[in-house]
This record gives sequence, structure tokens and C-alpha cells, in this order.
Amino acid sequence: MDAAELKKAVCAAVDDIREELLRISHAIHAKPELAFEEREAAALLSESIRRSGIEVETGAYGLETAFAAEFGSGDAGCVAVLAEYDALPEIGHACGHNIIASAGVGAGLALFALADRLPGKVRLLGTPAEERGGGKELMARKGAFDGVDAAMMVHPAGANLITMPSLACSEVTVRYQGRASHASAMPEQGINALDALVIAYQAIGALRQHIGIFERIHGIITDGGQAPNIVPEHAAGRFYVRAANAGELAALKARVENCFYAGAKAAGAELEFTWNEVDYLDIRYNAPLAERYRANAETLGRVFFPLEMVPVGLAGSTDMGNVSYRVPSIHPMIASAPINCSIHNAEFEEWAGGEMGDEAVVDGAKALAMTAVDYFCDPELRRQTRESFEQSGSS
Repeated sequence: MDAAELKKAVCAAVDDIREELLRISHAIHAKPELAFEEREAAALLSESIRRSGIEVETGAYGLETAFAAEFGSGDAGCVAVLAEYDALPEIGHACGHNIIASAGVGAGLALFALADRLPGKVRLLGTPAEERGGGKELMARKGAFDGVDAAMMVHPAGANLITMPSLACSEVTVRYQGRASHASAMPEQGINALDALVIAYQAIGALRQHIGIFERIHGIITDGGQAPNIVPEHAAGRFYVRAANAGELAALKARVENCFYAGAKAAGAELEFTWNEVDYLDIRYNAPLAERYRANAETLGRVFFPLEMVPVGLAGSTDMGNVSYRVPSIHPMIASAPINCSIHNAEFEEWAGGEMGDEAVVDGAKALAMTAVDYFCDPELRRQTRESFEQSGSS
């Protein structure tokens, strides 16, 4: 099987559906939907796949807005190509998931165009709720990655990177219950739940001085009371806790819990906190597969920023990390905005729906499809991919 010939074919196939991919990207960008609510995006993507002649399962693996499709045959393994499409509150697709979705589906459709020439299988997965909720982990628990030999997706950024610098992450919701009272006439009869939360927030601020360089704690107050002249009976907040890996994350979570207890004790309020069902794990990126992605993207004119020059601590979190603990995975970043424009802000949202975002859709689809071709056609790459994954699990 001639990999070079197949790569030319998949790139031509992406070019053939360029307008369809950009239509999808723009439509998702124009109507952002939050985690687990991506009904229109999931329907749009599923319908595009179905029109290409691929059978699609909607509501896949127990999630309403997930989808799955599989095609191909042969003994060269199964590659999963992932699409995510949820947005952020207020700032929409400032993480560029419209690009992720369109590039992932584009790669899948291009590979389907020559499915009868591929010696392996492709599983195309629509994975909801990356921004919060851990959709990929929930799908994995239902078998989404059973039988998968490698998984891949591409994420927009301000630079081309071979992988996303990542941290493990956990989300916690904290609630305090106090007692309401007139804040002027009878303050002594009240128990101030907001005081409890503010004390905990300040304790976390002090804790930040004494955590590691790869550890992060940040949060918001979601309920601070209803009126200034009522002692707040309820208060609540949400916090993210991040660390280099699952073990260090667990230790830091215990220290954050102590801050919550301190607030409750100081104010006399009752405390309740709930950690999210899914912890996001750090990415164990697969170097052999990632290097092939880099080589393929470079043929498209993409220039990569050296990973070793990324500032220490500049990292986020993704549920693709959970996938990478199960199967060999890559999560490269594709430049969709200028290098000084960071994700999760309104400026990046504009770029994600513009020309630079459009080029990322097309190049991302081509680079992913070519990397899948490499995996199918190169037994040595498959061996290296598996060995690298096994070694990462024993380190």
C-alpha cells in the first residue's frame, strides 16, 4: 500500500469538501452551545456524515449529543478521530471547538472516500462536554475506545505545537448554609454563609503561595446572597484544581478541602462540597505518532513552535488526557490565530470564525487524515506507537 499516494488522495478529498467543512465550522461558531447541550452542532455534524454515505449512531455511548460512525476493514488496527463542539459561557467558541469539530469530521470523510483502499478501520467520534463534564471519559466508560489502537484530534491555538502542554484537573462545587437575619437590626442572629466562602477563598489565595509550579487553583463565587441588608443564608462557588498528574492532583485537592473547612469553622456555617464525577488527566502524548503528524502538517506549510520553548506552567486541561491513558493518543495544536492571542478570550473567538480558523479546519483535516494513513500503512510506526504507549504507562 503506497502511503504517499493515499496521502495525496485524502488531501484531494478534503479539498473536495472544503466548502462543506467551512459551512459546518461557521454554523457551529455562529450558534455556540454549552456542554451536554450541543444538539444543533451534533445534528449538523451527524447529517453531514450521513449524507456522505456513512451510517451514524446518534446519542452514542450514553450521551445525547454524542455520535459515532465506523468504517473500513483490515488488520492494520483501528484509528479513532475525535470531534468536540461545545462552547464557553458568554464568549462562545473562544476555544475554537468549531474548528476541532470540522477538522475531525473532515478527516473522517476524507478517509471514507478511500475506505476500500485502507488496510484498517476508522472510528469517527463526536465527543461532547470538553469544557466541563468530561464527555470523553463518560464515553470511554461505556466502551467508546474499546478496540481502538490510536486516537487523534487537533486543537486550535495561537501556534502550531506537537502537543498541548497539559495538567490534570478537577472541578469542585462548594456550598455553605448559614442563617438569614436582618443585617442591621439583628446581625448577631445571623450566620453569614458568604463570610464562610470568602474566608475559604482567601485561604486558597494564601495556599497559592505554597504550591508547585505546575499546580493551579482558581474559582468563582456563583451565589453571594440576595440583598445587602440580609445576612446571606446561602453561598456557593466553583473551583478548578490542577496539578501535573493524578497523584499530585489528589494531594492538592485535600489541601483545598482544608480551606473549605476553615471557612465553615470560622463563620459557623454548614459546609457541603462535591467534586465533579470526572477528573481530567494530563496528556500522555504519543511521540512517534505526534512526529508523523508534525511531518504531515509541515508538508502543508505549517511551522511548529518548539515545545521546549513554551513557558513553564503555560498549560490547560482536556478530557483527551483521559483518552491518552487508555490508548495511544495525540492532541496537537494548530495555529488559528496570531501567536499573541490566547484561547478563552473574545479576540480568539473572532479568529476561530475567520480566515485563519478556516485554514486550520482544512489543514487540520488533511494532517489528521495523512497521519491515519501513516499508521495504517507503516507496521513499524504501529509498533513504535504501541511501545511508546506502554512505556508511558510504566514511567
